[in-house]
Amino acid sequence: MIYADIAAAAERLRGKAHLTPVLTSRTVDQLTGRQVFFKCENFQRTGSFKFRGAYNAMSQLDASQQQQGVITHSSGNHAQAVALSGSLLNIATTIVMPDDAPAVKRAATQGYGAEILLYDRQVTNREALAAQQQAERGSVLIPPYDHPQVVAGQGTVGKELFEQVGELDVLLVCCGGGGLLSGCAIAASELSPSCRVIGVEPAAGDDVTRSFATKTIQTVHNPDTIADGARTPAPGQVTFPLILQHVQAMLTVTDEQLLRAMFLLWERLKIVVEPTGALATAALLEGLVDQSAARVGVVISGGNVDLKSDLLDRFKQL
Repeated sequence: MIYADIAAAAERLRGKAHLTPVLTSRTVDQLTGRQVFFKCENFQRTGSFKFRGAYNAMSQLDASQQQQGVITHSSGNHAQAVALSGSLLNIATTIVMPDDAPAVKRAATQGYGAEILLYDRQVTNREALAAQQQAERGSVLIPPYDHPQVVAGQGTVGKELFEQVGELDVLLVCCGGGGLLSGCAIAASELSPSCRVIGVEPAAGDDVTRSFATKTIQTVHNPDTIADGARTPAPGQVTFPLILQHVQAMLTVTDEQLLRAMFLLWERLKIVVEPTGALATAALLEGLVDQSAARVGVVISGGNVDLKSDLLDRFKQL
């Protein structure tokens, strides 16, 4: 994959995806001692960056593939993205979704017209179930991250950010399976070559961090973390080589650190951010980033938080 793929994706997304805002905060700048730029994908269609990759991939299906329909597996954000893209492109969509997925994400996915197949993540492998259903239905699989056109779409987040604010010293990116991270890192290599790109995972789901350190794919099974969008088992065959080539470091944060970051974003920037969406912010606020970096970009990947969950109770315990 090369930057030209991201540039082409940006053209396909023109007029379809939102040009999301970049927010700044004097409070955050004072707390961190640097100039911080938040790329707010919580304002993207479906509430996360996932719409970019799903639409870019699905818009390139030929007529026969569109007729077959699309299937995917997702805990929520990619599910919504595929469902909305299907609605816009008139493609039937089927989502394999865990039965403990956040209610707000499940409801939105249904609202966009997708068929949902629920499974118990404790006993069922979602990739295997999706593959079985794909074979039975003849559908086209559009996975959440391990797909070159999905990665190209996600990379438009980084492209936009650099076009909006110029070159950066560091770019912090939330990481699940690595689609957003690898795409943004490719954009950084082209548009801000001296920028260090750092991925951030939940400590309980550190498969990409361990893979990055060992240069071999490591796995994690059903990690116990509030960052539901980053509970992926391993980096992908597409994303992992791109991460090794274009990313400079990986960091992890705890659930408690995530909660503190979410609370600050809600209180100071007045924006709703889900736990996975706050991964990069948490790394910055916890002082994990080199102090020499004066201009820092932070990707907020999504805002689909379930306010009826126990998250509010968790905040009270901080």
